[in-house]
Amino acid sequence: MTATHAAAAESDAEARSILERAAAASFPPLHAVHHLLSVGVCVRCIFRMFGAFSHACSCASLTVPFFHSFLEEHDDSAKGGSCSCLSTDGACCSICFGILLPTCHQDEGVVPFDDISRIDIITSMVSQAIQREGYQIDGFSLEISLPAVVAANERAIRLYMKEKYGSENWFKDEIFSQQTMSVKEGLRLLIVPSLEKQLGVKHGNNSFRIRLTYTHDDASLKLKRLLPNDSNRKRKAESREGNDTRRNSTYDDKQTLSETDSFIHKSLEGIQDQEFCSLFKLPPEKVSKPCHLVISFLRPAIYIGGRYLKLSRNVSQSCWIIDDERMGEASVEEIIKESVCAISRGDGYKFHAAGREDIDVRMLGSGRPFLIEVLNVRSIPSAIEIQQISDKINSSEKKHVRIRNLKLVDNEIWAMMREGEAEKQKQYAALIWTSSPLTDDDLQKISVIKDMEIVQNTPVRVLHRRSPLERKRIIHWMEIEKVEGSSNYYLLHLCTQAGTYIKEFVHGDLGRTNPSIGSMLRCRAEILQLDVTDVKMDLLQ
Repeated sequence: MTATHAAAAESDAEARSILERAAAASFPPLHAVHHLLSVGVCVRCIFRMFGAFSHACSCASLTVPFFHSFLEEHDDSAKGGSCSCLSTDGACCSICFGILLPTCHQDEGVVPFDDISRIDIITSMVSQAIQREGYQIDGFSLEISLPAVVAANERAIRLYMKEKYGSENWFKDEIFSQQTMSVKEGLRLLIVPSLEKQLGVKHGNNSFRIRLTYTHDDASLKLKRLLPNDSNRKRKAESREGNDTRRNSTYDDKQTLSETDSFIHKSLEGIQDQEFCSLFKLPPEKVSKPCHLVISFLRPAIYIGGRYLKLSRNVSQSCWIIDDERMGEASVEEIIKESVCAISRGDGYKFHAAGREDIDVRMLGSGRPFLIEVLNVRSIPSAIEIQQISDKINSSEKKHVRIRNLKLVDNEIWAMMREGEAEKQKQYAALIWTSSPLTDDDLQKISVIKDMEIVQNTPVRVLHRRSPLERKRIIHWMEIEKVEGSSNYYLLHLCTQAGTYIKEFVHGDLGRTNPSIGSMLRCRAEILQLDVTDVKMDLLQ
């Protein structure tokens, strides 16, 4: 006997031992097992429902044909090939819809795998998808989503067996209690070891999540139409719209399909067994079409933060397009995101900053705090890669933007940045022009001001996109100095509460900001250039 034959014989012996122990310990009479097979319940669901799944899932030889052979030996009703578990109609399990016993699609239709250990087909698909997407992982957690029809059909099978065998001595209702292993638990027990082997990492509480989403639209739609709550909603909708039900039928179907599984499960839980039996067919119809599986991956967003300096008066903070025409040469957001994208490879990116400056305003000093939120990142950048991002931006020939203190940060920084926006102070330097020369007394009048409250109505220049509100802001201090060689040009330094409109504070905005530099000096004042010189926040220093 070859080594291969010896291994096969050993596996067959193990399978037979499992079946005999299950038959002796927890299985009902074999004719009842045969009956479960005849209504379309798969081998794995039978073992799961009778508490023997954990032993059965590890045995490769415990196949449908082997199980049928065992029944032929021990149950006269199965002899002669009458066991319908091998029939072509109802190829998928009427409970798990092929989830625990995967099926493959061939030219002649849906065919069950002969070897029930072929769950590795799915794990191989997962592994290939991870490699294709380029994820770098050190572990994984597994999330499984099943259609509500799985729970409904299992309940229908349990009630059917109770109805058929409840009067027999061997039948005990606790055999079919809800405490037995669920389909989701069974799939997890099957697939986790195979995934660990395929991926070379361990399953646990890891930020990288593998999600298996099983759906069966046809069966789910039928189920949702039978639910009392769903029917009530349809009747109310038809009552509101009159008798024109044809107009809304497509909409109703789409809306029904979009109902969440949690709602369906909750509705089923509220239905007593007697009502359930009157609503649903017992046993459920055999299933010829397996569930549709979608494999997806998700990581929590990562945050890369720092401070940026904007050195150009022709670069906006975010991409600014009006009537398909770009305003400015570039944007801070695009410049930073381009370099981050090249390394982190996420599904999406969001740019967050502690406030903003106009396109013609430079951001100088220590810079403005910002975060790049990277969604579902493929690779978490190392400290070296973060430095490479910073170096690439800072060495750009155009010198539009510079960044400093770039690093990975946690999501708490985002909340802290938002909380500090209203409280922070900002310093500015503005080149202003006045219609008449200022005296030393005028300069002194401005410089002695401390914590002055002003009232600003929404500026005229932004009324088209901002609500017309009245805002109170604080001017903490100001200093003003003459520009050498000119009698009408001055350099104004000031520190204000965040959210102050500086340009309007200088020229008054047709009286909508009061007081203003112009009103205090009794002259016309205009701002020519403006720089932000400091954003006073402790974050990302």
